[in-house]
Amino acid sequence: MPISDKEDDVPSPTASTKRVSWDVYFMRIAREASLRSTCDRKFVGAVIVRDRTILSTGYNGSIRNMPHCSEAGHMMDNNHCVATIHAEANAILQAAKNGVMIDGATIYTTASPCWNCFKLIANAGIRRICYGEFYRDDRIFEVAKRLQIHLDEVRVEA
Repeated sequence: MPISDKEDDVPSPTASTKRVSWDVYFMRIAREASLRSTCDRKFVGAVIVRDRTILSTGYNGSIRNMPHCSEAGHMMDNNHCVATIHAEANAILQAAKNGVMIDGATIYTTASPCWNCFKLIANAGIRRICYGEFYRDDRIFEVAKRLQIHLDEVRVEA
């Protein structure tokens, strides 16, 4: 029997259905990852992609083998929970732990990165940041421009 390049169980697009863009697709996956967050102050998810392939994911959560904010409460410093490792950092760490090269990749994150996460993203060699909503640190825009890191807002419906 000949092998088809079409998946039998996947409906083909019709005039009434439209395929979403790659940016929307990966941002929706980042939003799904955010549902795993264990700090209820901000649910954030991140997905690192290269060549339309997911390399790593992350979400806001505590240090491995430590209690989650949802269980033990928040560790507050200057009105921020510092017990949480941010989604972008967790995605970068997950790639490193598994030996996955992310140089030249794109990161999709449901909120624009904080300054510390932006520095990690830049030094990891990620060349494009797609974010769902502006979070709090506008320093990233000027530095991204200087480093030729593309910043794109990608809004998806809830």
